[in-house]
Amino acid sequence: MKAALYARVSRADNDQDPENQLLKLREYARNRGFEVFAEYVDHASGALPSRPQLDKMLSDARGHRFNAIIAVKLDRMGRSALNLLGMLEELDRLRVGLICTDQAFDTTGPEGKLLFTVLSGVAEFERELIRERTRDGLARAKAQGKRLGRPPNPARTEEIVRMRQEGLSLRQIGEQLGLSHQGVKQRLRRAGLQKRDAN
Repeated sequence: MKAALYARVSRADNDQDPENQLLKLREYARNRGFEVFAEYVDHASGALPSRPQLDKMLSDARGHRFNAIIAVKLDRMGRSALNLLGMLEELDRLRVGLICTDQAFDTTGPEGKLLFTVLSGVAEFERELIRERTRDGLARAKAQGKRLGRPPNPARTEEIVRMRQEGLSLRQIGEQLGLSHQGVKQRLRRAGLQKRDAN
């Protein structure tokens, strides 16, 4: 079996040396007769969903260059349950196992499959919490009278004002700029101009 070794240390902690992880990973691979395809090392926070060497390793996995990834712990791969689940689902589709030497996590065996299922449940729970927080935040902002969405482009508003002053109707302005009649009316109202007609 060909394996990729993955080590990550935090950029903020200069005392960490990825070689400590790599020594353990090499020994694990050697003891199980795995052929090491490559070693991938990142100096980055685990909170980052994208890391140079992690991305390169996943690209090589998509190229079917190895059958397993070995890391010391699951948190070396990522800290978010959602991020980890997405990665594990992709590795599962690619038939690439994930083995953690310091944890009982090995997706090539039944125990790992069970943990994978548990992680899926945690990730779904995390997704629902994010959706709920987003809904609550939007409702609170709306109740406080805050304007939601992207702010209008001031250059576009100036153009609408100019066209209105030239005598064009709201519908004509909307047709030329690809805006709704109501959208043109709202921008004019925000600019402090009263509509002269509804056409």
